[in-house]
Amino acid sequence: MNTFGNNFRVTTFGESHGRALGAVIDGCPPSIPLEESDIQQLLDRRRPGMSPLSSPRKEEDRAGILSGVFEGKTTGMPIAIIVRNSDTRSADYEQLRTVFRPGHADFTYQEKYGIRDHRGGGRSSGRETVGRVAAGAVAMKLLAMHGITVAGRILAVHGKTEATAIEHEILAAKEAGDSVGGIAEIVAQGCPPGLGDPVFGKLDAMIAGAMMGIGAVKGVEIGDGFTAAGKMGSHNNDQMTAEGFLSNHAGGILGGISTGQEIVVRIAVKPTPSIAKKQKTRDVNGNAVEISVGGRHDPCILPRIIPVAESMLALVLADCWLEQEKNR
Repeated sequence: MNTFGNNFRVTTFGESHGRALGAVIDGCPPSIPLEESDIQQLLDRRRPGMSPLSSPRKEEDRAGILSGVFEGKTTGMPIAIIVRNSDTRSADYEQLRTVFRPGHADFTYQEKYGIRDHRGGGRSSGRETVGRVAAGAVAMKLLAMHGITVAGRILAVHGKTEATAIEHEILAAKEAGDSVGGIAEIVAQGCPPGLGDPVFGKLDAMIAGAMMGIGAVKGVEIGDGFTAAGKMGSHNNDQMTAEGFLSNHAGGILGGISTGQEIVVRIAVKPTPSIAKKQKTRDVNGNAVEISVGGRHDPCILPRIIPVAESMLALVLADCWLEQEKNR
């Protein structure tokens, strides 16, 4: 499934080492101000090669709008955005043609399709998120017109929460040929009450699905999430007065519908599976082998996953906003 959304529909395309990646957005309303620079700002935040904490792959990730925009405004027609690859170095992955990388989708793609792109994982690569971020930038422009903003931050990396310690932890993992995971938080502000639809169109369910659709995400919580399981109801309920809610343990969603408070989402991000340390695996013929993954990889996905998660939350909210508008 390569299409996301019901009203604000996004189809992403492209592979890690293909000629290009991108997105086609259908259902975006007309007259929204949109320039390539709006998309570029968000793409630049997920670009590789921007610091010692990320993959050294050097990609400009320049966004090109092919359709759906005229004289700086959306037309209501499909918006096609393309980002061309330029620094692939596919030869670095030749050893993986017949070997499955632990922690990757190599094995499962082979089992499902009987064929896979071994060059950086092809469609299963984290680079696939380029299209999501490009589309997310458009969704954010739509939401901004209605006073809704989305922003994310790193909460912890390998148990560390202070910025200097986080950076040290990532660099230490990189030096050791290993990787680390962590936790990120994404918050939407300005969201009105009423978004989301019971019973199977719940806003929190849609957000959870969107976040779990990011390859490196292994857990999602809304509001207090798992912490709520250890509380009494009297402490967990968000009591109300004439002035509004007294707390936000629910993360801005009750009964699958937004309350008008901040929507708070946290995601657990696994360590990058491509590591230089030797690991046991198997080849396509079932033979046991050892592997040390070469190429260029992030020692920690957290710094570059923030704009991806922001984009997915924006896509969900844009989709729900348009659904609400249809029913007015």
